[in-house]
Amino acid sequence: MPIEHEGKILDIDPAAVEQTILDKGGRKVGEKFMRRYVYDIVPGDMSKWIRLRDTGQEITLTVKEIRSDAIDGTHETEVVVNDFDETNALLGMLGFTAKSYQENKRVSFLLDGAEVEIDTRPQIPTYLEIEAASAEDVIRVAGLLGYSESDLTGENTIKVYARYGIDLTSIPELRF
Repeated sequence: MPIEHEGKILDIDPAAVEQTILDKGGRKVGEKFMRRYVYDIVPGDMSKWIRLRDTGQEITLTVKEIRSDAIDGTHETEVVVNDFDETNALLGMLGFTAKSYQENKRVSFLLDGAEVEIDTRPQIPTYLEIEAASAEDVIRVAGLLGYSESDLTGENTIKVYARYGIDLTSIPELRF
């Protein structure tokens, strides 16, 4: 299962961070409205789940496994699928019921070999996500933007919401 090297910097000022990314040579590659269904593989096991996501440009089906909260603690296997609703129906036929539906808005950039995303989700402050080829590259790109390694978290979305006192597992629909 491939390792995802990703770090988040929470509670950012989106306009200021976007300007910093551009000032450091980043290139804006687009804005997306994304929607996803999340399914338990084994009910109650929050370390591994299925995600069906529509970015507006691509629909993917992913198994995510959290091995730790480190930058390199998430492992994932992903395939592209054709149809969001039909894939949801297929998963239902296989016995999977979506435990939640979630939306977010994302502004995407490329900076020094990394994918840098400004993510806005309902009910919590906007955060920055940096994904790169290695944990060292995530830390390096964060440094280019004025952040230190201690500013980064590898926590998943459930834990990020928990930081703001929100139990994401109890919210079946998270919409704007």
